[in-house]
Amino acid sequence: MFLGEYSHTIDDKGRLTIPAKFRDELESGVVITRGLDGCLWAYSRSEWDALADKIGQLPTTNQAARNFSRFMFSSAFDSIPDRQGRILLPQKLRDYAGIQDETVIIGVKNKLEIWNPATWADVVANVEQGTEEIVAQLQDLGI
Repeated sequence: MFLGEYSHTIDDKGRLTIPAKFRDELESGVVITRGLDGCLWAYSRSEWDALADKIGQLPTTNQAARNFSRFMFSSAFDSIPDRQGRILLPQKLRDYAGIQDETVIIGVKNKLEIWNPATWADVVANVEQGTEEIVAQLQDLGI
């Protein structure tokens, strides 16, 4: 399970060092793709395969399913961390998330989210200001 928040930099070759705590889980490979809310999502190979299977089972007759599949797969990038635990973040993905040289990496159970630090700070501020509303909405989901 991925947990926590970490600040890391992108080197001049576009590589991101994965937090040491997560390296064992990702050593066999990581898939990075566009996430929702303006971040990148990074999955272990096994989690990505499970997600890909679920997306593949969505009905192709449903336009939202087709669009979500396109969104997820068209930008996906497969990488294997090097000996220093670095992965390449392609420029196209960095542009999507507004990432230049600094990042915030957060663990979100089965995936990592990679954020532009300013965008992440805005998300945190909005969540902290709206906790009452969030709790009310989650009650309908059984939480």
